[in-house]
Amino acid sequence: MRDSCKVSIVLLLVLINGVFGDNPYRFFTWKITYGDIYPLGVKQQGILINGQFPGPHIDAVTNDNIIISVFNYLREPFLISWNGVQQRKNSYQDGVIGTTCPIPPGKNFTYIIQVKDQIGSFYYFPSLAFHKAAGAFGAIRVWSRPRIPVPFPSPDGDFWLLAGDWYKTNHYVLRRLLDAGRNIPFPDGVLINGRGWGGNTFTVQPGKTYRFRISNVGTATTLNFRIQGHTMKLVEVEGSHTIQNIYTSLDVHLGQSYSVLVTANQAPQDYYIVVSSRFTRRVLTTTSILHYSNSRRGVSGPAPSGPTLNIASSLFQARTIKRNLTASGPRPNPQGSYHYGLIKPARTIMLANSAPWINGKQRYAVNGASFVAPDTPLKLADYFKIPGVFNLGSIPSYPPGGNGAYLTSSVMAANFREFIEIVFQNWENSVQSWHISGYSFFVVGMDGGQWTQGSRSKYNLRDAVSRSTVQVYPRAWTAIYIALDNVGMWNIRSESWARQYLGQQFYLRVYTSSTSYRDEYPPPKNALMCGRARGRHTRPF
Repeated sequence: MRDSCKVSIVLLLVLINGVFGDNPYRFFTWKITYGDIYPLGVKQQGILINGQFPGPHIDAVTNDNIIISVFNYLREPFLISWNGVQQRKNSYQDGVIGTTCPIPPGKNFTYIIQVKDQIGSFYYFPSLAFHKAAGAFGAIRVWSRPRIPVPFPSPDGDFWLLAGDWYKTNHYVLRRLLDAGRNIPFPDGVLINGRGWGGNTFTVQPGKTYRFRISNVGTATTLNFRIQGHTMKLVEVEGSHTIQNIYTSLDVHLGQSYSVLVTANQAPQDYYIVVSSRFTRRVLTTTSILHYSNSRRGVSGPAPSGPTLNIASSLFQARTIKRNLTASGPRPNPQGSYHYGLIKPARTIMLANSAPWINGKQRYAVNGASFVAPDTPLKLADYFKIPGVFNLGSIPSYPPGGNGAYLTSSVMAANFREFIEIVFQNWENSVQSWHISGYSFFVVGMDGGQWTQGSRSKYNLRDAVSRSTVQVYPRAWTAIYIALDNVGMWNIRSESWARQYLGQQFYLRVYTSSTSYRDEYPPPKNALMCGRARGRHTRPF
């Protein structure tokens, strides 16, 4: 295993120099193992990275190349995906079952990732076999290049908070329940950075300002974030600088990431940092501590309560989150220089989630299609032109009439450089959260009821936030505009992980007839080959 890694690194250096130019490289070696963890006071089998839970965080600067050698010491295949990292022209590196062969037990794979033209707050997570309920997730921070202006003074510190609901039940037990077509129970608690109540302390200096990067890495519930006695200034959402509104609490839906600035301007003592579940009858709550360096007094009183079931307040807050048009993004030009509202979409896609029973088992579907993993990654089947793995058009672009549903490895066709409108229609009674790999998109509208063409009159065509994960409220719709400027096979999925596992996902094949590396890279030379792609080869170098 160690010798194969050395050979891979030599090949990778050739590859990187040939494809990604002179941008800096950051190298990591990760060992994936099982280990005992006790996040809610009960011994569980966790999945660790280099013995850590959560895993090590990644710091990079715009356009850096991140080279991560992953050694799988588990007894089952493993993959890591990179939530919000766009993998420009390089969908094989996305690390999901439709693009990348799993890393077999006892083997390794080296990811080659460039954070091309990106800044902001993201995270990574394990994408297979409900491993996400066992750990192996971590933070990704992509900093602006030194000469690119940032629309706020440099904070005096930068903290990451990976928050998420958690089960005391081991992930493989939850997986067996899902495989049997049964629903999994409600989570047992909420964690911040892998710890339960009062498990983390964030020390601040009086009068200083700090950046908190918050990601919801959970599997089932929206979370609300707040800090006792302090307000938060929102500055960034998944790589997009925002209008700097002030909030006392912030809803963070599954898969979403936010950056807020917090100034230590209160009396010197300790304060609760609170995360609680949203839209749940039984409210799950956990805390960390904001500790003033000169504090001689611990936290006092009960942890401040937050919003619970009310939808209207969350919808109102979501509509206040807008893009800062004058701020620079990863490049020096203002974010507002791209006038998305002046572009007419070439077509509209409507995606409706559902919860059908198929063959006597609970499944979840998009437009009636419930995704099942193919025996060969869709990206490899497409690249090698392997027949029988998937069919374009296996999922319709509008919800069909009736309640029928079917199992398929669903792929929808789209063309490179199309500008399209996608409407997420939710007729269920739960909040949905959708992620699109490979892209950021403009959230132009959301409201209750059925979307119609008349709904476009309510769209924000000026300063809608650009992000990669968006919520859809119960019996409501959310509309996005997206420029398909990234060729590849891209996962569109529910961030509710039981729903994703049981079929609420599909792949968008963004196609060009060009074979130029200017438009898309082929699978890398070190690509693992599995299924019907086994024994095939990719690059000539």
